[in-house]
Amino acid sequence: MLASVVVDREVNFVRAVDERHIHQIFEVSVWLKGAHALIECLGGVLLYLVTTDAIASWVNAFTQEELIEDPSDFIAGYLSQMASHFSVASKEFYAFYLLSHGLIKLLLVVGLLRGKLWSYPASLVALGAFMIYQVYRWSYTHSAGLLVLTVFDALVMVLIWHEWAVVQRHRLALRS
Repeated sequence: MLASVVVDREVNFVRAVDERHIHQIFEVSVWLKGAHALIECLGGVLLYLVTTDAIASWVNAFTQEELIEDPSDFIAGYLSQMASHFSVASKEFYAFYLLSHGLIKLLLVVGLLRGKLWSYPASLVALGAFMIYQVYRWSYTHSAGLLVLTVFDALVMVLIWHEWAVVQRHRLALRS
């Protein structure tokens, strides 16, 4: 009987430690999402403020030395070509996309960190929609960055789902 009580206490202790560890990972991932959202907002604002000519000049200044050293440098050549074809419409789309994406994620991050119930399902829906768009974009660009971001978003979704279940169980226990 005493052994059974001791084992039950040890199992409950291990579960509590695991839950705290998962919660810490959840918080770190949400903070990382918040940092990424701030960078997106900053990038969106900067794109709105900077002209396409200025962008092309900066990219050319950045890649010029590489292209002089190695005219067939793939990355420098690609960046230079992209900058020369970067239209005002593209700039405005990317600025809007970055700013709106960042603001939505910031709102969700604040809700998650404050434990607001609405933020858990809203975050799952928003991240799911962002992931669908990222996979769609990946089908055209084959960007490794998009794949990494999508995998990270999937992990964050799993953590949000888990945290939401813990919060709901905790609230039900308080009502009882």
